[in-house]
Amino acid sequence: MATQVDSAAASEGDAFREEVRQFLAENFPAELKGKNNALASVEGPTEESDAQRQWREAMGARGWGTPTWPKEYGGGGLTKPQARILDQEMAKIGAFNPIGGMGVMMFGPTLLEYGSEEQKKEHIPPICRGEIRWCQGYSEPNAGSDLANLQTMAEDKGEHYLVNGQKTWTSGGQWADKCFCLVRTDRSDKHKGISFLLIDMDMPGVEVRPITMISGASPFCETFFTDVKVPKENLVGEEGNGWTIGKRLLQHERTNLSGGGSMARLMGASIADVAKHYVGTDADGRIDDPVLRDRIADFEIRWNSFLLTARRAVEESKAQGGVSEISSVLKKLGTKLGQERAEMAIEIMGLQGLGWEGEGFTDKELAGVRGWLFGKATTIYGGSTEIQNNIIAKRVLGMLDHQ
Repeated sequence: MATQVDSAAASEGDAFREEVRQFLAENFPAELKGKNNALASVEGPTEESDAQRQWREAMGARGWGTPTWPKEYGGGGLTKPQARILDQEMAKIGAFNPIGGMGVMMFGPTLLEYGSEEQKKEHIPPICRGEIRWCQGYSEPNAGSDLANLQTMAEDKGEHYLVNGQKTWTSGGQWADKCFCLVRTDRSDKHKGISFLLIDMDMPGVEVRPITMISGASPFCETFFTDVKVPKENLVGEEGNGWTIGKRLLQHERTNLSGGGSMARLMGASIADVAKHYVGTDADGRIDDPVLRDRIADFEIRWNSFLLTARRAVEESKAQGGVSEISSVLKKLGTKLGQERAEMAIEIMGLQGLGWEGEGFTDKELAGVRGWLFGKATTIYGGSTEIQNNIIAKRVLGMLDHQ
């Protein structure tokens, strides 16, 4: 039997749902329905249209691009149930969240936890409004899996740090305004000598060189720092605490990547709908290939079981104070399933899944093949599958190294 508390919560939920519907009706441009840029994650951002700008500004002004972040810093201040209602209502009309990127996915949540009040007030609002792009300065040529081996040095010069070194696989570095970066401030200790520093990408001495991938795009870059002067106030947390902050940020990254990566969303429609379009249907409206039907049913069961498990695990982690090592389990499974989904979509599309450019192929088909190729990176970036296995063994299962 429903209690008065349940009834009140349901009433509040209904009122908020109506508020969301009214907002969407007034602010979401009809021409953007279902047109979230599918290629953005693999080819980089495109020029923003007037409609896209208006939609981004409307969501940013409301704080709903970052719905559960604190209102005092420009977020929506919504509860988790309210955020779900927002997602549901946007999905119903083909709307999408125009505010994202590394600032939302990784840096923002980390800064909310470790940043000073001044840093939060300076950096969080522009992220909430979608006005700034961040990139990640972690990996180096000799510090990938062994990230703590990083050698980019930030030398204390009194009022500023002088940064010299190189980063690689800097996703979106050529488009970014700022970089959250792990640097070495002390050579005497491998882990305790690392600090977390914020660097403007237009500072003198910063050079970015894009790396072309098999997808034909260049979202990854090499980044070089030569005598870059970084103000002391750009240090997040205490000097030498960067390894702790950096690991926390990786947990946020892996949790967000666990949904399967961009390649799992590129086609837009479900894998069953893709099959119906390319393979056809029988008299009963089913996919006209019984073997393929079984394969898709098997995949959808595993995929939806994963999504439900991921949602539960994420909510449990947040209830306990934030993300945890379970993010490694989610990242490992989600990216693998995402790659499997992309492989199946390409197979189903047949010859239409071989398009690279030119006439005869739709934007979604081209996004599918490029996303499939880009998706090969997802089990490597954010910590490779092998690294996740080590973390799971040590941190989740409590297994010890072999002696």
